[in-house]
Amino acid sequence: MRKYVSLLVFIAITLGGGLIVGFATLPGEWYASLQKPSFNPPNWIFGPVWSIIYVLIAIAGWRTWNANSEGISMKVWITQLVLNFLWSPVFFGAQQIGPALVIIGALLIAIVVFIMLRRKRDPVAAWLFAPYLLWAAFAAVLNLSIFVLN
Repeated sequence: MRKYVSLLVFIAITLGGGLIVGFATLPGEWYASLQKPSFNPPNWIFGPVWSIIYVLIAIAGWRTWNANSEGISMKVWITQLVLNFLWSPVFFGAQQIGPALVIIGALLIAIVVFIMLRRKRDPVAAWLFAPYLLWAAFAAVLNLSIFVLN
């Protein structure tokens, strides 16, 4: 039972944190006024996609924490979550497209490092990060495109 309570805590922190950051930094008039690439999806898609991804991130973190809460994999997991939560306030809140691009680049590195660290010891945790890597890479391309267009 205690094991599953810790899973709920991971989900609450990851999904809850993501939702709080998302609602605190909703795209506003500034974002609407920016030039965007033709492949920019509608704003409504981001909430559902990120919610699913946050649950997957939480499960991977929980599995990693259960394996070794003090290990490098857990430190990388925490690092990627901090970078993830930092991106929206920099991009939408501070309206700093360039620095946000640097953050998302570091986030992609952290995601890849986590996958590499977990792929042999816990392939499930590594695979749980695969959709995250794809979506974050897409977000990075969007960020770069917006940077270039504006």
